[in-house]
Amino acid sequence: MSSNQAFEERAIFLAAVCGQTYVQFNNIDGAFTVPMGYSVSHIIHAKSLGQIRERFGFILESPEEIIIAFRGSSSTVNWISNANAMQKKFKYIKEDCLAHRGFTDIYSSARSGLLSALSRLPSGKRLYITGHSLGGALATLCAADIAANTEYNTPHLYTYGSPRTGDPAFAQACSKHVPNSYRIANLFDAAAYVPPSIFKLPNRDKRYYYSHVQTFCPLSFQKGSVSLNHALGSYFRELSKLRPEFARRLCSAAPGFCPVTEVIPPQSLQV
Repeated sequence: MSSNQAFEERAIFLAAVCGQTYVQFNNIDGAFTVPMGYSVSHIIHAKSLGQIRERFGFILESPEEIIIAFRGSSSTVNWISNANAMQKKFKYIKEDCLAHRGFTDIYSSARSGLLSALSRLPSGKRLYITGHSLGGALATLCAADIAANTEYNTPHLYTYGSPRTGDPAFAQACSKHVPNSYRIANLFDAAAYVPPSIFKLPNRDKRYYYSHVQTFCPLSFQKGSVSLNHALGSYFRELSKLRPEFARRLCSAAPGFCPVTEVIPPQSLQV
């Protein structure tokens, strides 16, 4: 298998994993579909801006690898956190850098339980960290933290439609700590352009500077609305066009695992 094919199949698979973070949140009992060969080793709980403790994802383990997946925004409270775009020092790495205050506060509230759970797992396994939307920002913070402070010093980061997470110094530090980083973003996804590169609160002089982390893996699709251009199901559908047979096998192996998308005629999936 070529490196490009391996990347595309991994991107499709992790997009489906991200979809289950929303299923987990929306089900009262937190149930979700676990891919074949994996087991759940930890449920991530974090505090939203309103100090409401919620399910924000999970850690999965297989004989070969570990996956940490973070949920995106599923409530008004989460969107308020997205709007809280002032910055604070990201204290978990030695570099002097700033990160989005709202995202950092959410991640910080989950950090202790997450790192404790990770410490009980075999450090020799390959680690993937992933998330969509707000979850992409949380995954980015987590990847930099874990790479700098644990035995899992070479995590692989895959994000989908992630907003900017920190200042240029944070982006540079993240590239250093997490070189295996893939920021998959639709060119027509508004969420991928916030916060703006220069953010300023009304009636204040203070400016905050934001940069995206590397490496940018662009997609280009328009689904007719802002929400559909950002929806995880839209990302999954577009990525599935790259490896249609793999996507079909993945979805057939575990009904309910793949994000809901419109029906795709077989011929439209040909590359």
